[in-house]
Amino acid sequence: MKDRKSIDKKYKWNLNDIYENYDIWESDLEKFEKLTKEVPKFKGEIKKSPKKFVELEILMEKIAKLLDRLYLYPYMLKDLDSTDEITSIKMQEIEMIYSKFATETAWISPEMLEIPEETMNEWIKKYPELQERKFGLSEMYRLRKHVLSEDKEQLLSHFAQFMGSSSDIYAELSISDIKWNTVKFSTGEEIPVSNGVYSKILATNRNQEDRKLAFEALYKSYENSKNTFAAIYRAIVQRNVASCNARNYESSLDRALENKNIPREVYFSLVESTQENTAPLRRYVELRKKALKLKEYHYYDNSINIVDYNKIFKYDDAKEMVLKSVEPLGEDYQQKMKRAISEGWLDVFETKNKRSGAYSINIYDVHPYMLLNYQETMDDVFTLAHELGHTLHSMLSSEAQPYSTADYTIFVAEVASTFNERLILDYMLKNSNDSLEKIALLEQALGNIVGTYYIQTLFATYEYEAHKLIEEYKAITPDILSEIMFNLFKKYFGDMVTIDELQKIIWARIPHFYNSPFYVYQYATSFASSAKLYEDLKANLENREKYLTLLKSGGNNHPMEQLKLAGVDLTKKESFDAVAKEFDRLLDILENELKKINLI
Repeated sequence: MKDRKSIDKKYKWNLNDIYENYDIWESDLEKFEKLTKEVPKFKGEIKKSPKKFVELEILMEKIAKLLDRLYLYPYMLKDLDSTDEITSIKMQEIEMIYSKFATETAWISPEMLEIPEETMNEWIKKYPELQERKFGLSEMYRLRKHVLSEDKEQLLSHFAQFMGSSSDIYAELSISDIKWNTVKFSTGEEIPVSNGVYSKILATNRNQEDRKLAFEALYKSYENSKNTFAAIYRAIVQRNVASCNARNYESSLDRALENKNIPREVYFSLVESTQENTAPLRRYVELRKKALKLKEYHYYDNSINIVDYNKIFKYDDAKEMVLKSVEPLGEDYQQKMKRAISEGWLDVFETKNKRSGAYSINIYDVHPYMLLNYQETMDDVFTLAHELGHTLHSMLSSEAQPYSTADYTIFVAEVASTFNERLILDYMLKNSNDSLEKIALLEQALGNIVGTYYIQTLFATYEYEAHKLIEEYKAITPDILSEIMFNLFKKYFGDMVTIDELQKIIWARIPHFYNSPFYVYQYATSFASSAKLYEDLKANLENREKYLTLLKSGGNNHPMEQLKLAGVDLTKKESFDAVAKEFDRLLDILENELKKINLI
């Protein structure tokens, strides 16, 4: 783990693009509070006067843009150092201020809905400021049954900050207060096993016993607090169910789908297709077990390459490879990526108290930022390509869309990221003369199908089952959550994988369960979508414009409609069945390559 002070600034975030210091942040906070005092004067007026309605819309957008900066500045600083006391205070301050603002503006949505839809449509035709907000306004009417009366909206708003506290507690427990166990490996090296170290050991250490030691060290860190993790997750599920009941949704799943106008059949078709097509998954494990000469195959054996291929990919080399890989998307896309990988947009290396994992986050009037924990493995190259996919999506959307429709939905967010992973795979295969590297790359592609499609669908099913427990007034305990995970792993992998007792507690270390409920299924739907779009691009380069149009469309339509315009229909189960067929095709190629070098 690197010392943050010793890292060159070109590998660190330059948050000065947001604020140079907290003095300027405080100045903007004063602006925010001044603007919010203007809002009450519109109460009772917007349903009478279209001009007043337009004025309020413009004011609320100014406030929203300001709030984006005010919130994300301390949020991102906290991700760099979860123990930063000043930043923790600022985060709490802005959360309380936001909660107060939400309470004071709870009247807006109910009053807007007093305006007849026909009247609103007339106003939209007349005022250009409303035309760019047309989609959002029409969505308000579509979802009107979930907007409550003013007094009820105000009551619920008092609980806004409290409703997010469970996620905050999870972050503190899993990042700030977690104690990493130190392990002495067969090499004699003795190090604490953090999430980043664990990923690197699993991806590079060919000694199964070392992988086991890393697995046990990491998972025991979570097991030590399993009752607390389960209590946090129970509170989050209870919060989700209570919110759904209050807002007249039939279930937590319905709320997750209806807000984006996703048919239930898409979710269940995904789960059904994946569970019906576990044969390639088991074939994959069987092939790996045979080639790796393992007596028992454990889940922690999934990341190690079959061939002894531990090439180090320096970050500067990796970003050049990713840049070259996106050439099929055109010069403009490449130029934007050059800007994205320039100084200050990425925070590259793992440091003490830094948040684990990787993400890309966009600030409309600034630019996107990417967080990595780069460990110089092949997998890290693909993670870089993945996050740059999000970043370019945000850049194209922000450039083409007004603020009101620039924010794309999660449902399409993972299309751009997984599309870029396919580009880097093809680029690396094409530019490699090393047969071992080609096998490693094929494994990377197969591993992506396992991790992005099968495992995320498994996790989505876990979330659905956990929420059903609370919806049916049943208990949630660590053992109950572990049993759900155990049964799902058995359903997917059968007897091909030995499920260790500690493996069952994987639910405690998946941040999306705690921060973004019902997010993970969208990795799988996006993976299936990007597979189809990528096939279209390879078949005809002219299809590039359809794909780029999707990225530029932001959130100006329902995601299912956006995908249909780009050439993907997820209401058809065949869209998901195709992933299993591609999996089998790649397995055939890998099997032939392994036979050539007598590994099987």
